Amino acid sequence: MDERKLSPDLQIDRLKEISTWVTSVLDVDELLELIIDTATRMMQAKASSLLLLDKKTKKLYFKVATGEKRDEVRKYELDLGKGIAGIVAETGEPLLITDVKEDPRWFKEISQSIGFETRSIACVPMQVDGEIIGVVEIIDKEDGSPILVEDMKTLRAYADLASMAVTNAQKIDRVKKENRDLREELGNKYRIIGDSDALKRVVSDALKVANSKTSTLVLGESGAGKEMLARLIHRAGPRRSKPLILLNCAALPETLLEAELFGHEKGAFTGALSKKIGKFELADGGTLFLDEIGEMSPGMQAKLLQVLQEGIFYRVGGNTPITVDVRVISATNRNIDEEVAEGRFREDLFYRLNVVKLQMPSIRQRKEDIPLLAQYFLDLFKQEKGLQHLKISEKAMEKMIRYDWPGNVRELKNAMERAVVMGNDDEVLPEDLPISGQKMDTPGMEVGLTLKEALDSFKKSFITLNLEHTGGNRSKAAKKMDIQRTYLSRLISKYNLDAK
Repeated sequence: MDERKLSPDLQIDRLKEISTWVTSVLDVDELLELIIDTATRMMQAKASSLLLLDKKTKKLYFKVATGEKRDEVRKYELDLGKGIAGIVAETGEPLLITDVKEDPRWFKEISQSIGFETRSIACVPMQVDGEIIGVVEIIDKEDGSPILVEDMKTLRAYADLASMAVTNAQKIDRVKKENRDLREELGNKYRIIGDSDALKRVVSDALKVANSKTSTLVLGESGAGKEMLARLIHRAGPRRSKPLILLNCAALPETLLEAELFGHEKGAFTGALSKKIGKFELADGGTLFLDEIGEMSPGMQAKLLQVLQEGIFYRVGGNTPITVDVRVISATNRNIDEEVAEGRFREDLFYRLNVVKLQMPSIRQRKEDIPLLAQYFLDLFKQEKGLQHLKISEKAMEKMIRYDWPGNVRELKNAMERAVVMGNDDEVLPEDLPISGQKMDTPGMEVGLTLKEALDSFKKSFITLNLEHTGGNRSKAAKKMDIQRTYLSRLISKYNLDAK
């Protein structure tokens, strides 16, 4: 039977059958396309569309569209309260307009721009728990007959089904996130390990600021655990149920960093094929952790300062102000006071970020924590390899305690992983550890050298040491040193280390 000739009641029965798609089709975009396409055919509509509401910008955007102009219409957006769809989204009341030309509420610019003749429109809201999330509308009948009041019942049913699909997708996303968080918690992935006085002091200070929205600046060497401290602050405070979003400011050039932080609208630049939500929006209600803040360019520093001062921002390519409630935690391994004094980092931004300053100690400052850290990482990696009886020999532990660990916790973790993989499956021995046995003399510490000569001496020795520990692998060495591989290659050429 042609489903377009079904009576309204039989159409509803068919709709109930289609509702099984909500649980069987996991891709929400594909599901919404199926729902709206079926609605168009069953209601014999000339065109139809589903618009979702962006609550931040208060705009409706076309998520799904059918009809001969479906591609053109998806380029447009509607302000909340503007046009038939905008009014339905604002009021939550369905509308049936039999002749749009006689109705002053009709927003004719879109139809005129794409060359689509419109006579009648039926539009109903999409709701989740009483909140409007979008609208579904049909335009005209294929045979030229008017849209009837009876058609609104079917259209409402399709809108409800589409709302269920969106809700189901959101629930799946939440469950996935909760599962990820649970796995991380069960695995103790982000525990801060140690019992030293130096670590206890910084953890105590972190817990004091956790219950406020105060901006916090975390200082410390690369690999010392600055991100771990930021996670502790987030988990210990009232924002723990909201997102913690992380962004490494050194990983992206200025143009991409701006889009990552603030998001962008569709078509904002070449390659912006769809709208992107930025880190600030994703962190709404929660915490945004900006790592390597000292690497941010002057231009981005100015834009970040403006957001922190005014509390609003704009997506790249957009003109709608967006307001969020975000706690900012930033971190750097640079001497930030020196950066400010020499004009490389804005003083006003520094004061905005540095309401509370926390100094994460290096391993050299808490050597009594090395046995605890080593045992923690050993337990982690021996479980992965199934070596339940593996232990650390006394001599291996002595070697680790003597070593200075320039790469801090990160280097210790990598050393224990290698020892577990390369060891004899019974005991971690000193030779299993990719570290030197004696405390290292500091390169360049020699009377008579200029500062530049001393720095060059240190860099050469430091690069050589890391290359030795990674078997000459430049990518791994660059990762250990927390620099770009291309920069490492330039240094190797500069100091003529290729032959070594």
